[in-house]
This record gives sequence, structure tokens and C-alpha cells, in this order.
Amino acid sequence: MKKLSALIVLIALISSFTFKELSWVAIGDSITYLNDHQKETGDRVIRGYMTMVTEKLPNIKYINQGHNGWTSGGIANGIEKLGLTKADVYSIFLGTNDWWQGRPLGQLTDYKNNTGNNTVYGSFRIIVDKLKSLNPEAPIILITPMQRVDFVYIANHKNNAYGSYKPNKSGQTLESFAYAIDSIGKFEKFPVVDLYHTKGLEMEHLVKFKRLKDPQTGKYVNYTFPDFINIPFNPETDEYPYPVESIAKTYDGLHPSDAGYELIAKPLIKIMKKY
Repeated sequence: MKKLSALIVLIALISSFTFKELSWVAIGDSITYLNDHQKETGDRVIRGYMTMVTEKLPNIKYINQGHNGWTSGGIANGIEKLGLTKADVYSIFLGTNDWWQGRPLGQLTDYKNNTGNNTVYGSFRIIVDKLKSLNPEAPIILITPMQRVDFVYIANHKNNAYGSYKPNKSGQTLESFAYAIDSIGKFEKFPVVDLYHTKGLEMEHLVKFKRLKDPQTGKYVNYTFPDFINIPFNPETDEYPYPVESIAKTYDGLHPSDAGYELIAKPLIKIMKKY
């Protein structure tokens, strides 16, 4: 009888530690979007960062609000049309497209004073205000852009861009966008995942090489970073410069591989365990 009573108490204790289900809305660009659209990566990605987080924390269910090519300005502009819902946790992972498109970064005062959608700081204020209106108690996690090398879209070689080793057309560094997002996090006391300065996501670790034609001989050579920076790529005639064997933390110079996504998921798991 005593053993039966002890067993009942044990079962009750175990049941009391069952985690409630949490909903997570992940807002982002293509890096978030591709978590559930692996075919668009040429099946080079199997598991994105949201999948990895929820595998470790199965009580969390995510909603993918990633949008290909979108900036924080695009998200802010369409904030009422995205179908954002009340959730227990939100994350915002934007900035790399803002940088590439040369959007004005602005200043923290643009965020504080809610000056509108003309700067990245202002765009983030619009997004954050919307999330707070949906659930003022929900934690909001900010994720900075990660470093990038030369990007070439696997499905359209004409869609390509240089890496963050040099400023954008407006003279802004990608690192300055990471610092801006971090400053918003400090002001709001939001947790920030700083991918730009994450060990293992430095530019030299993003691809093993870029396969390009030697300008002197015309023969293909596997150039490592930074040697490939000034070697020309012709999207009309050259083969895709990132074959499968070049994949490291990204599969195309910009978008994470499974190994890259793992480095994104790891700090998110640590933060979300608290919730």
C-alpha cells in the first residue's frame, strides 16, 4: 500500500513539471523563410534554426513569418497585412537586406521618438510596437544579421551581391546594422543574439571556396576567402561558383547551411529555455 501511495505521489510530481505549450512567431527575411522551403535551397538545407530550436524544446511551436528579400522597412510597411498573431514569444531577425539595399540606418533617437519608416531604427520601432500591442507580456528576441561573403542565388546566377567585407552603396558597414539592433535591445532590455560577432560565423568560415575562372588561364580554380574577392564572375557563362563541396556555414555565401543554422539555434535555445 505504501509503495502504491509513493508511486501515485511520484506520478503527480512528474505531471506537475509538464511544460505548457508556447507559441513563437519568428519574423525575418529569407534566412527565416527557408526554414520551411528547403526545395528553394536546392535541398542543400535540411533543418533551419526554428526546426532545431523546437526539436530541443518541443513544447514550443513556431510560426514562420520569414519573407524573401524583405527589409525591416518592408515588414514595417506591411505590418498590418502580415497576419501576425498573439504569441508567447517573438523574434525579429532582419537587417542584411536593409544593408544591401542601402537603407538609411538612422539613430537610436529615431527609435525612441518613433520617427517613422524612413530609417532602420524607425522601422524596428514600428515592428516592436505592433508586437507589444499583440501581447505586451511576450518576450521579444532580437537577432542581428550575420556576416556574408559573395552571394550567388542558386536558382538565378544573375541575382548576386558582394559580401560584407566592404561597405554598401551608401557607405554603411553591415556591422553598423548589427550594432544598431544591439542598441535597440539594450534600450528595451530585450535579449539579443549577436550573430555578426558569433564565433564560427566569420567570413572565412562561410564557404570553403568559391570556384571561379582564373583571369589569366580561363581554368576554374577553387579560391578561398579573401582571395576570391577581386576575381570576376560572369553569371551568363560561368558555372555556379558554390558546388556542394564548397558548403561550410553557408551554402551560397549568404544563406546558412545546416551547420550555420545550428550556430543560430544554439543561443536561441539557451534564451528560450527560460520561458
